[in-house]
This record gives sequence, C-alpha cells and structure tokens, in this order.
Amino acid sequence: MTAAKDFTWPEEFIPPFADLIISIVRDWADKEVMPLRRRIDEDWEDGRLYLPPLKKLLGEYGMQRFLFPEDLGGMGMGGSNYLSLLAFMVFEEIARADSGMDPPLGMVFVPLLFIAAEPHVNRRLLEEFAPMFCATKEATYAALGMTEPQGGADIENVGLIGGSTITTTAVREGDEWVINGHKLWPANSGGLARLIAVVCTTDPGSSDPSDIAVIYVPGDAPGVTQGNVYEKGGMASCRNGDIWFENVRVPLWYRAHGPGEDARCFAEALALMNMGSIAYATGAMMNIHERLLEFTGSRMYRGRPLKENDAVAGVLADFTANIEALRILGYHSARMCDRPDLYGPRWSPQLVAKTRAHRYFAADRCSEAIGRVMNLMEACGVDRDWDVEKHWRDSSILHFMFGGKQLCQVEVARWFYGCETI
Repeated sequence: MTAAKDFTWPEEFIPPFADLIISIVRDWADKEVMPLRRRIDEDWEDGRLYLPPLKKLLGEYGMQRFLFPEDLGGMGMGGSNYLSLLAFMVFEEIARADSGMDPPLGMVFVPLLFIAAEPHVNRRLLEEFAPMFCATKEATYAALGMTEPQGGADIENVGLIGGSTITTTAVREGDEWVINGHKLWPANSGGLARLIAVVCTTDPGSSDPSDIAVIYVPGDAPGVTQGNVYEKGGMASCRNGDIWFENVRVPLWYRAHGPGEDARCFAEALALMNMGSIAYATGAMMNIHERLLEFTGSRMYRGRPLKENDAVAGVLADFTANIEALRILGYHSARMCDRPDLYGPRWSPQLVAKTRAHRYFAADRCSEAIGRVMNLMEACGVDRDWDVEKHWRDSSILHFMFGGKQLCQVEVARWFYGCETI
C-alpha cells in the first residue's frame, strides 16, 4: 500500500494534524469502502452498499460538522487557514477507494461554506442549521441547486451571462421568499438532501449579478419534490436527480447574504469545486499506482517481472510523473484558495480562471494516463478484479462536472487573453 507521503507532499504548509485526518479517512476507506466498491455500480439506485459507509464518515465520524463553529458543536474549520488543503487531503483519500463518494461529502461542504467561511459568515443561519448537522450521528446531506434544464451549466458563466439564464425565481412576499423552478443534477438529490442551497434570480432575465440569490430551502419543505436517481456511466455512489420547487416559502433571512454577496459566494464555490475535483483525479490515480505495483510485479515476461522491462517501466514512470505533477498542482490550487492575502479572494475572476485551468488540465491528464495503463494491462485493464476500469469510468465524469471543459476553456481565455464576447 502506498502512503500519501510517498508522493510529493507540501511539508511547508501542511498543518500538524494532517497525518491524523489522513489516517482516519484512509482507515475508513480501507475497511468500509474497498471491500464493496466493485459492487457499487449495481447499487446506484438503492444505496444499500454505499450509504452506510457515508453515514459513518459524515455522521459517526462527524465530517458533516467540519465547518460549523465549535460553540455550535462543530469542528470550527470554517475560519481555518487550512480549509481547502484539508478538504483536498480528505477528497484524495476518499477517491483512492471510490471517487463517487467525494461529491456527497463535497456537497455537504459547499452550501455551508457560503455561510461558514470567512469573510462572509452568517451566524444566524449557522445557528439555525447547526442542530441538523451537529446534534446527530445520522448522515445529514446538503445539496447545491445550480444546473437548469434550459441551459445546462450556462448559469455558471457569470462573467459573460451574469445570471440572465437562471429561470428559478425568488419573489419576495411579505417576510418570505417564494421560490419556483427546476434544478438538474444536484449531488445528494434523489431524496437525500435535507438542506438545499438554491441558486436563483430575484429579477428574471437580468444580467446584473446582484440579482443572483442563494437561498436555503429545507429538503422536506412543502412544494419541494426530489426526483428519482439518475443512472450514470460512473460515480454510482453519487446520487443525482431533479429537484422541483413549486411555490416554496422560506423566511427572508434564509438568503445567504444579499445582493452582490451571493454572487461572490457562487463564484467562490466554483473555485473550490474546481480545486476539489483535482483530488478526485489524484486519489484515483494513487490507487491505480498500488494496483500497478501488484500487476507488474506478479506478471512475468521472458522470465522477469513485467515491471523489469524497459518499455513497461517507461509507462509506469510516465504514470507516476502525472501523479506527481497533478498533486503539486492540486495542492497549490488549494493553497491559493486558502491564502486570499496572497492570491486574492476565492471569488475573484483570476482565481476562478486559474482553478478552471487546473481542473480541466488534471481531468485530461488523468484520462490519458489511465488509458495508457489500461492498454498496458490489456484485457486485465477492463477486468473489474483490478479496479482500474472503475477508476477510468468514474474519473471520466470529471470532464463534465461544474460546467465541463468548454466553460473552463472560456473562462481561462477570458481572463488570460482578455476575450470579451465569450
């Protein structure tokens, strides 16, 4: 088994308690996920296999309390200077077993980041939602309602479109918001989400980002309908579906912050999700490295282990070089998100563009590297007993998450080349 520190590890800015966190999550992954991961793809709808491990990680181990202040029963990491780094480490260890289990945890973090992370903390909402997450050992799931049927991920293109394609509306009536709309693909939908951060508009058709609102809706509120789970080509342990909102009423103070600030939170989520998805890739690749050690050490060619042949060693070296490069990129991306004093706020166009570049570069390199490994392993590459084909399918989803590659390219070109009409 390969330890995380066998690859490049940014010693100079990793907190002293990182080893403890990694050991806890790795032990969980080895005992709770590894023994069943080859059967998870057939469990996509019911969750009999993958929901119990997630319950242990979120509820019993308390990962769902990560961002809440300590005086509310949380771990107090919302104000930590290591928030993104710690998230990266945790996501990487989870992806080593099953990257499909990363979005369920990530989408507990992201909606709560809007109100728990400096500099925009909403103490009143933290107090409102803390019992839901901190006073139980049952798993509590949150979701981010973002993508919509009419334009897919167009609403993520805030730099050009400014929220003008958002059709989920929030209308103020007295001391309440009335929400109507339809969201696609939120992780932790399909009946799991107990709290939904809904990206909506207070002025349909407006391209002014100040009209973008992030409003919290309980998953069981009257008028909320969570649809069936989608069957996907990978990441079966991440439940995605439709969520409909029909005249859903919540208090006015369930809005994350207000005009302008909500749009910044949305942009911040994009930067953090870009960063986190790199860990999905590197974690999977580290496990493939472990499987390659076994495969190339036990298979013989011309009287020697497969790994002792020059051509094979070259493929192995290239695969490891990709892990090294992507981990360095991912950890630096996380560090940039943690140090606004050096790199600017997480919602800034430059940081969003840079993390977009990091993410799609990592997804491309991951797919190419795993493809070469599968070619090396020939028929064993697609054999479930070696686990590589599962990582290959799961990591392919990275190309389509959070707006997909084309939107990443657009935002990179917009920032670095001054493109104004895309």
